[in-house]
Amino acid sequence: MLTELAREQMIEQQVRAWDVLDEHILEVLRAVPRERFVPQRWRELSFADCEIPLPCGKRMLRPMLVGRLLQALALRGGERVLEVGTGSGYVSACLARLGGQVSSIEIHPEVAELARANLQGFAATAPVQVVTGDGMDIEESSRYDIVVLTASLPVYDPRFERALCPGGRLFVVVGAASPQQACLVRKGADSDSASEPLFETQIEFLEGAPKPAAFGF
Repeated sequence: MLTELAREQMIEQQVRAWDVLDEHILEVLRAVPRERFVPQRWRELSFADCEIPLPCGKRMLRPMLVGRLLQALALRGGERVLEVGTGSGYVSACLARLGGQVSSIEIHPEVAELARANLQGFAATAPVQVVTGDGMDIEESSRYDIVVLTASLPVYDPRFERALCPGGRLFVVVGAASPQQACLVRKGADSDSASEPLFETQIEFLEGAPKPAAFGF
């Protein structure tokens, strides 16, 4: 009972309050047990407005960012989805619950194995395929309806856009400094694309992503 109350508070006070108003998305966040994807030592933070630590220095996205991401992509079911950065598998599970045929790439074997364990037995329209690999090695063309990056790019990289089929959508956060810009890129039937700015945020960089020449810590 306390878990369900905390989940509902997360949805109403964080996710809906940040303009996630699509009831279908909110129902998915109710249906996917976020606590299942949180490491045991951080379980009490499952519904908190924070990034939760994962192995290898990775972090789970904040709940409201997951809600905005899912709402922007507007999955209808049956889409071929590529997720770059599996993390705990929580976003993967939400995408699958929305009917996506999800393939997810995770660079760290330990994190990939954690995600596979978290996703084992998860009820969705199709199982999530978790592959250990480097998302920056993607060279595919016109294969996916949806591409989701759960880590940011210091500078925009068109390789992820090229992986989209005509009519496909890419969610990406871009920026070398705070704040970063979340964008939805739509690929047209003629392979032209249009980028829609969504909101400002700040998330970790995708490992191996190119940086501006003057970028440094």
